[in-house]
Amino acid sequence: MKHRDTSKSTETELRWRPAALVFMLGTVAALALGAAILTQRWQLLVFAAPMIGVLATAPLQVSRTRIVVDSAGELRCFESEEVIVSAAASVESGHALLRMSPEPMAGVDIRVEETVDSGLTPAGMQVVASTGRWGRYPLRTRVTALSPAGLAVASASLPAGEVYVYPLADPQRMRLPRTELPERIGTHLTNRHGPGVEYADIRPYTAGDQLRTVNWPVSARRGRLYVTERLTQRAADVVVLVDTSMQAPGPASDSLELSVRGAAQVAQSALQAGDRTAIVCLGGEPRWLRPDIGRRQFYRIVDTVLAVGDGYVSAPGTLAPHSAVPLGAVVVAFSTLLDTQFALALIDLRKRGHAVVVVDVLRGTPFVEQLDPTMARMWQLERTAMYRDMGVVGVDVVAWPEETRLDQTMRLIPERRRMMRVRR
Repeated sequence: MKHRDTSKSTETELRWRPAALVFMLGTVAALALGAAILTQRWQLLVFAAPMIGVLATAPLQVSRTRIVVDSAGELRCFESEEVIVSAAASVESGHALLRMSPEPMAGVDIRVEETVDSGLTPAGMQVVASTGRWGRYPLRTRVTALSPAGLAVASASLPAGEVYVYPLADPQRMRLPRTELPERIGTHLTNRHGPGVEYADIRPYTAGDQLRTVNWPVSARRGRLYVTERLTQRAADVVVLVDTSMQAPGPASDSLELSVRGAAQVAQSALQAGDRTAIVCLGGEPRWLRPDIGRRQFYRIVDTVLAVGDGYVSAPGTLAPHSAVPLGAVVVAFSTLLDTQFALALIDLRKRGHAVVVVDVLRGTPFVEQLDPTMARMWQLERTAMYRDMGVVGVDVVAWPEETRLDQTMRLIPERRRMMRVRR
């Protein structure tokens, strides 16, 4: 679980309204006055007089009251984890007795741990929240205020904190497409000879070779010096591209779940391998994050997908910015491939010389109603033709069927070496 201490304060001015006690006193006083008139008994007037006096002075007892709520700010956790949300309310100006209670929210399990009504101390609330799905969850609290005389009440809905839930990523390692990797030491085995641990070949010794590379058993048998060559290991630059454009209601809009989980898994796998990883979101609000390494980069990537924080950069237009995609980077995109602008962005990345792989997250047809078998077959043929056309320009597309892990899907990437002249 990851927390960030960013407590916030929210001020609001209460709008008073008559409390239930006012209506009770008014009803009893009206009945007593009516009975006094009908029975002509002065004792009933004496009984109703104090209540009438209290009702007459009720408007004078209400003053402008301003309250302050100190919320928990931003809290972060993973799916199915519990996070403790604390909030406190106090009176900044005026007089009131406060009480706090959490407001229910769809998809979030909220359990009250402790509540404190205001007396001499501010009102407080501590709840435990948990959810089984990633996303942004703004939690709110209902603050109920009671005037000192008990004749007026007010309530306001104020933020109690915002919980950012990170998706759980499958720990399976991803297979990246074959391409020319940057000159940086890493964990990906290449066909180049250089420093490494994997055996490559044996060749005669030449001037300048290090003595530790000499293969003494072979040299003793052949009567001259021979050295052992090994395959070098390089690091990659991985850019995750997520299609966040507007989708039609139904299977197309539901595919965002797969896009986010797939992006988290690719980012986690690349970061665990020591690769620099970045993310670009193209769609309604284009944004990107610079490539970096380390565990903190994973949280920055998820924050960029959720559009929270200030670590990402907003990018106008429909194409991936040049500064967001390093030279020679491997691009792994997640999309329904229903948006033409996103397809053009993929072709543009390929023209720049990047290895581009697209994971089709649309399962079946994008229509809510099921198509008849003939129309469904025609739709599948159209998608297959689109896969072929994208492959002709160098953009490989693989489908992500149900009950299949993403690492198994990535194994379907065609085995070919992607080499192209880089154009900036």
